[in-house]
Amino acid sequence: MRAEILSCGTELLLGQITDTNATYLAQSLAALGIDLYYVSQVGDNQGRIVETLRRAWGRSDLVIMTGGLGPTEDDLTRESISELLGETMAVDPELVVTLRARFAHSVMPERNLKQASLIPSARSLANPVGTAPGWWVEKDDRIIVAMPGVPGEMYKMWEEQVLPRLGALTGGVIFTRILRVSGIGESTVEEKLGDLIHNTNPTLATYAKSDAVDVRITAKAASSREAESTVVSMEQQVRQIFGHYIFGIDKETLAGRVGALLLERGQTLGVMESLTGGLVANAITDVAGSSQYFVGGFVTYTSELKARMGVPAETLERYGAVSEETARAMAHAVRERLGTDFGIGVTGVAGPDKLEEKPVGTVYIAIEGPQGVVVGMGPGWRGSRSDNKRYAVLYTLNLLRRYLDGSISPAK
Repeated sequence: MRAEILSCGTELLLGQITDTNATYLAQSLAALGIDLYYVSQVGDNQGRIVETLRRAWGRSDLVIMTGGLGPTEDDLTRESISELLGETMAVDPELVVTLRARFAHSVMPERNLKQASLIPSARSLANPVGTAPGWWVEKDDRIIVAMPGVPGEMYKMWEEQVLPRLGALTGGVIFTRILRVSGIGESTVEEKLGDLIHNTNPTLATYAKSDAVDVRITAKAASSREAESTVVSMEQQVRQIFGHYIFGIDKETLAGRVGALLLERGQTLGVMESLTGGLVANAITDVAGSSQYFVGGFVTYTSELKARMGVPAETLERYGAVSEETARAMAHAVRERLGTDFGIGVTGVAGPDKLEEKPVGTVYIAIEGPQGVVVGMGPGWRGSRSDNKRYAVLYTLNLLRRYLDGSISPAK
């Protein structure tokens, strides 16, 4: 099967967004054993979309489209497929019911009805997280798959709706497991995988996400049990390679893993943060049930406020606000003040200017708990202010995760 990807959206051509959808789909197609020959981008112009589609229709067995399924006038994917195939769109009553249910607590604009349209050759693909269903179109031994451009909607539709259909067509069942890695970069992950990355069944692929590096293991077999068994066998090898760097599977997050460990242990947490401005607390409380283990936190940008929160003035005077000693004192102070099992102290220099002669990207993290203290020092990131803050949050959560799961030993 020869495949082609067509990404629709003028914002892609203007460089306003990066086409991460195409990268994701290309890697997924490789895992299916489907050959991808072309990737194209086209703006929100029906004439040009149809022209690009016609070229793809003539040379590929499978055309995968993303974007252009919204309710506005410049969302033209449905209209373009209809024009290509010479079929007329009509509103599907069942899709209307589903669509109106999404607007149960608000008034649905009538222009959204176009999202409930189909052509005779199309079947709808359910969208559980958005208003736009996708299309699965079969005609003349060719397939067009149209999905939303919003990555979260597209990923879910692809994994739950499209992959099973393609797996059936390619003669087998697909099973995938994602191992989530923190503490090392994507290039290092791929290097450590060595020759495994060239395996054909199961296949391995790495993805650099905003919060981790994902290692996806995908197998195809005659039955779901056989496919899963093949993945599990490879997973064991990958886990031997990465050990404690793997913190979870599939959709797990560092904050979620930390929360699960605290719940298992029946322990509580408090945070005092300077560099991250409350983002560590935000990440922790973004997890359902976090009120059971997260007691509270303080944002202390000035030395005066740190002192008021319990950080010894002599520590601040001797070592400054940005130091390992101050991070330790912050962790101890918040633990004492809130009466928690664990206290986290985070301080550093987010940028754009250095502070206390410390360069931008300097980060000190201390976690005090019942077994002692663990300390981490960021590697000196040189990103933007927001990037440095985000990196520090992930570094902090991973350090706490390792303390909790026992993969790092605290000092008394």
